[in-house]
Amino acid sequence: MIILGLVLLIIGAVAGIGVLWTIGLVLIVLGAALWILGALGHAVGGRRHYW
Repeated sequence: MIILGLVLLIIGAVAGIGVLWTIGLVLIVLGAALWILGALGHAVGGRRHYW
C-alpha cells in the first residue's frame, strides 16, 4: 500500500494531476498507520501481522 501510494504520488506530481497526488498521499498515510499498528502487535483486519 505504501509503494502504491508512492507511485501514485510521483505520477500525480509529474503529470500535474492533483487527484492522483491526493490519493497517493492518503495511501501512504494509511499504509504507514497499518504498518505501525501491526508492528505493535495489534490485529489489523483480522491478521496478527500486517505486511
